[in-house]
Amino acid sequence: MPDVVADGLRVLFCGINPGLMTAATGHHFARPGNRFWPALHRSGFIPRLLKPSEQRELLSYGLGITNVVARATARADELSAQEYREGGRLLAVKVGRLRPRWLAVVGVTAYRAAFGEPKAQVGPQERIIGDTRVWVLPNPSGLNAHWTAQTLAEEFARLREAAEQ
Repeated sequence: MPDVVADGLRVLFCGINPGLMTAATGHHFARPGNRFWPALHRSGFIPRLLKPSEQRELLSYGLGITNVVARATARADELSAQEYREGGRLLAVKVGRLRPRWLAVVGVTAYRAAFGEPKAQVGPQERIIGDTRVWVLPNPSGLNAHWTAQTLAEEFARLREAAEQ
């Protein structure tokens, strides 16, 4: 799954791993029930709702997308602890190279596993990678019923406000 990245982004969003539909289409967060794109729009990061096929437009807003783990699966719980740890290590290298202002890991469970921080919560983290601050966002999957479309957009907006400072 190709990253959508450039040097010096405002925010580099980092999904857990590609789902099967994402892998098949080559577009991040491609599953119709995924709420990433609506949350990005409703939070004010982007002026209109983008389709997954328009993902490269994110670069014009200083935004990008990558994943913790490259391997596609039907569900994130199919990933091993080792895959998460190695993904976290590789992600830190990528962030060090690209130097975004913020890394936004989309999924607290993935962040905890990838970076060995079992008590991490949604929101800004103490961890800094080079000069890059880290924020953990809720998983926008439709399976994550703890977060509504509205509360997802509100948390994305908190990150947007921090990224504008």
